[in-house]
Amino acid sequence: MTSSTRSIPATTSTTTNKRPWYWIPSLYFTEGLPYFAVVVLSTIMYQRLGLSNTESAFYTAWFYLPWVIKPFWSPFVALYQSRRRWIISMQFILAIGLAGVALSLPLDNYLQYTIVFFWLLAFSSATHDIAADGYYIETLDDGQQAYFVGIRSTFYRLAMITGQGLIVILAGKLEKVYEVQQAWLITMLLLSLMMLIVAVYHSWVLPKSEHVDMVGRVDSVDATSRKHVIKDYFSVLGAFFRKKHVGIFIAFILLYRLGEAQLTKIASLFMLDERVDGGLGLSTESVGFIYGTVGVLALVIGGILGGILVSRKGLKYWIWWMALAINLPDVVYVYMAWQQPEASSWLIYLLVAIEQFGYGFGFTAFMMYLIYIADGEFKTAHYAIATGFMAAGMMIPGMFSGLIQEYLGYSRFFMWVMVATLPAFYIISRLPLEAGFGKANQRFLK
Repeated sequence: MTSSTRSIPATTSTTTNKRPWYWIPSLYFTEGLPYFAVVVLSTIMYQRLGLSNTESAFYTAWFYLPWVIKPFWSPFVALYQSRRRWIISMQFILAIGLAGVALSLPLDNYLQYTIVFFWLLAFSSATHDIAADGYYIETLDDGQQAYFVGIRSTFYRLAMITGQGLIVILAGKLEKVYEVQQAWLITMLLLSLMMLIVAVYHSWVLPKSEHVDMVGRVDSVDATSRKHVIKDYFSVLGAFFRKKHVGIFIAFILLYRLGEAQLTKIASLFMLDERVDGGLGLSTESVGFIYGTVGVLALVIGGILGGILVSRKGLKYWIWWMALAINLPDVVYVYMAWQQPEASSWLIYLLVAIEQFGYGFGFTAFMMYLIYIADGEFKTAHYAIATGFMAAGMMIPGMFSGLIQEYLGYSRFFMWVMVATLPAFYIISRLPLEAGFGKANQRFLK
């Protein structure tokens, strides 16, 4: 912050929340569910409705954009209204957006309308993330924040299981009873109803703590103070790009998952496509089970193990192993594309579990290094900027993954994914692991 605003008090709450169990689980489940609806369900839905892989990947990759630019509008969410109002408003808008997707499906030009509503969902979900995380910090004291950090993560993962698994399974079951279009209409309406119920519940249960904002005023910021905040905002942004090694930092964020970013967009489409087209011909229900239960479980176990090992021997020791873990298991898709195991084969479940475990294990290094990149005077803001680049690292490769796949075919596409992992290893060889970080982080870099 500049000297003109150093005396400004931080955001606080004038009341103590005594019933966090009433709202933390539902809030973080609600934070995760729309994200997976936008990122995962949209891709599967469009494929089932007959869009090509090029179209599905290109359109849905753009839905990452709100999370790319989220750090750049997050300060302004704090300037207008309380976070509680933002949360409830966004949840009602999310319910409307999901209903809009559902009711657009019977239309002849459903694609244009659903894309608009998915954009609404993406921006609302990203804004909800900002408000929910700020509300968590604002409403709970330090002890409560520490106590509930694992609870919020657990319910976010339950949202992952629901969005990638249970909802997809439901859509698959409905496809056996109704036409594909009608099945997804019902699925999206049920999601909308769920979001509406949660919004009404939170409007009743979220503590109405008095919001004391960045300038010590209740729920308002005068024009002069806004100018200071905007000035400080650009100062903080500039400080990020003046960091030593910032170029290699950004390259690491964008390239560490270059192969995985392309694989993620195509993997479920590969599972769903007919065998004559090079896919595995799995049902929607089966894909939901594979990625929403078996895959998520392996992902979580890999992440937990990665965190334990880094805490013991440090990131410098494990980063190469984690880079191998997140990239090499992608080869299982090369094998599946060439061999096309039967839809009922246990081998598919095993190979996906191996790849997801490796992703969870290797992703630990990525997230830990983001913390090191953000270290300094403005660590919270700089971490948010780093996560924006993280979303860009998924969005940009994902946009073109469908086009590349249709040009190469599945077998050669997954071989290309393996080639796309190579820049990550080069970047790691150039990555500073000992300089430019605060003393608090040095023990992880030993």
